[in-house]
Amino acid sequence: MADLNPYWIVGFTDGEGCFHVGINPNSDMSVGFQVLPEFTLVQHRRDEQLLHKIKAYFGFGVVRRNHQDRLAYRVRALDHLHDGIIPFFTRYQLQSKKHLDFLKFRDVILLMKRGKHLEEDGLRAIRRIAAAMNTGSVKIESSPLETGGDD
Repeated sequence: MADLNPYWIVGFTDGEGCFHVGINPNSDMSVGFQVLPEFTLVQHRRDEQLLHKIKAYFGFGVVRRNHQDRLAYRVRALDHLHDGIIPFFTRYQLQSKKHLDFLKFRDVILLMKRGKHLEEDGLRAIRRIAAAMNTGSVKIESSPLETGGDD
């Protein structure tokens, strides 16, 4: 495990982190949509070593270019989110409004672990949660599932 204080990671996440749930059309999925949860930390490339230290601390995720001179540490694997990120931020709680987004993110992850994202009712619930995250700025493709029918 990298030599980082977990409370430092919490503070860093409060400032630079994001819990995001994307919902994209995907005809291969049973309900026609794919749920894509993601935990991300973004940093200027001059501080790339911080992202690699965080990756080493958790033992999973990737560090990749985000935009131009920015890099991101990303965790997308459901098991890594469920078994690593969720327990970490449950034990070491965020101090900003981001904590509320984390709680909603956790609810989505728990629904997905139960396979609810593969059912219409579960997808509707996940859509409602995702729309309330990050001040409602999550872009979600419209579908008949939002209204509950095939109008």
